[in-house]
Amino acid sequence: MTNPRIERVRTNGIFSIDGEDYEVENNIWLVGDDHEVLVVDAAHDAGPIVDAVGDRRVVSIVCTHGHNDHINAAEDLARRTRSAPVLIHDADPRTLGRDLSRAGARRPVASR
Repeated sequence: MTNPRIERVRTNGIFSIDGEDYEVENNIWLVGDDHEVLVVDAAHDAGPIVDAVGDRRVVSIVCTHGHNDHINAAEDLARRTRSAPVLIHDADPRTLGRDLSRAGARRPVASR
């Protein structure tokens, strides 16, 4: 691994819950090195995330939970990063009425 690092990208947008909308700023975390990166919580707008990733390969897009402001850029980001898989708990997309399967969403592998 060359130059391992954790980077923060910030995006702004709307968080919706219980029929209410809130303007929020979200942190997106990039964990990787000069060649590969894992994206944590693709929020609001894929553009700034793609810019921060640059020419590195996105190994996966991890959504820590299914609130709209943590997943709403995941599908676009997956398309723009050569179909990086989206990892999310399998109950979250159904809970929100969203289907991320088009973005390759799948259940994370449990560690033992």
